[in-house]
Amino acid sequence: MNRSTRFVVLSLLVLLALVVSACAPAAIPAAQPAATESAAAEAPAEAAAPAEAAAGDVVEIEYWQYNFGARVDAMNQLIAQFEAENPGIKVIHNSDIPYDDFRNKIAASVPAGVGPDVATLFYGWQPAWIDAGYLVPLPEDAFPPDQVRAEFSPMVEGSFFQGKLFTLPTAVRTLALFYNKDLMAAAGLDPENPPRTLDELKDQAVKCTVKEGDEFKVYGFIVNPEGQAHHWFREVLLRQYGQQPYSDDYTQVLWNASDGGYEAWNTFLSFERELGTGIAGVYENDQDGFLAGEVCFHLDGSFRLGTIASNAPDLNFGVVELPEHNGVKSTFGSYWTHGITTKAAADPARLAAAIKFLQFITTPEAGKLWVGIVGELPAQLEAANDPELLADPKLGAFAAGLPYAQSTFFVDESKDRQAILDAYDAVVLTGADPKEELDVAVATVQEMLDEFWSSRP
Repeated sequence: MNRSTRFVVLSLLVLLALVVSACAPAAIPAAQPAATESAAAEAPAEAAAPAEAAAGDVVEIEYWQYNFGARVDAMNQLIAQFEAENPGIKVIHNSDIPYDDFRNKIAASVPAGVGPDVATLFYGWQPAWIDAGYLVPLPEDAFPPDQVRAEFSPMVEGSFFQGKLFTLPTAVRTLALFYNKDLMAAAGLDPENPPRTLDELKDQAVKCTVKEGDEFKVYGFIVNPEGQAHHWFREVLLRQYGQQPYSDDYTQVLWNASDGGYEAWNTFLSFERELGTGIAGVYENDQDGFLAGEVCFHLDGSFRLGTIASNAPDLNFGVVELPEHNGVKSTFGSYWTHGITTKAAADPARLAAAIKFLQFITTPEAGKLWVGIVGELPAQLEAANDPELLADPKLGAFAAGLPYAQSTFFVDESKDRQAILDAYDAVVLTGADPKEELDVAVATVQEMLDEFWSSRP
């Protein structure tokens, strides 16, 4: 479809999304303070002893995650190891739930006192799950907050909410820049010297772009707000132009709080508007063009490595850290995490078993197993700093970004992304004023934050 038609369709989709979102639980921001991540030590024996089952009894707990093959395989291996070390605990692994049904299944089961004792969730859902009464705070004697902050990646601060730790992850993800070595060589570029700075990305993306008339044969670089690019603007470009995205307490949106914010926005727009290296939304899925060998540079997460291995095994590509600018490195980090439910908390024996299980699946050893099967990075710094991992030609770039990765605390990620997408399309498709559209996006997200924080105690 042409660009005008696409804008009309997108506008209709926005209206539909607003209707649907009104019926869905919001994914909300996590707490405010410092940095986090660590594998917590086991709870003191005297704390767990009263909750231990009688000798010879087996305590049965349930762990739930959505159906994703590699994650299921990895967790099955961890459960087998855990049960071998803890013969008094049996873990039922429910992983048959499709992703689209997962939150609804949780909503139907946990309030009824059935379902999981330990459940996986996206970090951005955590406050909504807390408000709904699905999760309980992790006991501080078993998961000391200071130890978590010392041992885990800084992005795990998102597991704290209003000063309490509610969840812990096994693994995390960061963004990096994928590049097609064959397309670089065809453009006369050195495939062993991909862009390390924003200016180099602009220059090489232009050189990689190939057009015949108005038709693209090779896209140098597509900035697609519907994909990972909205994170790139928010947590990378803004910071590289000297603008913090939000206030420290996440009550204020600061994207347009300085000239640097507008400069970051104009850079975000420039690849399509001025440099002509790509068209947002031209592929059905953000990664399709790169997998097809038609896009030279591509923003994506470590989770994409598995997709490439399965769907484009012959693709000749490399991965490098996101380009820096003004001497500033930044990347967006996100993760799936694990929490203990109110069901487990209602029974001392199940709670003790759930604590042991959560401790086990968040150790550095669990993180190392996970990276080998799933392709995500260990959440624990000890495992993530493994020299072998850092030297890996593909995963190394993602691991190198862990110390400076930033995780956004979302009230509603889909609406936040939509605000950026709408502003982008208004500028690119209708010629609207960039400054005014960024201001509109900020006002939209600020309204969400105001509504959320006004309802907090």
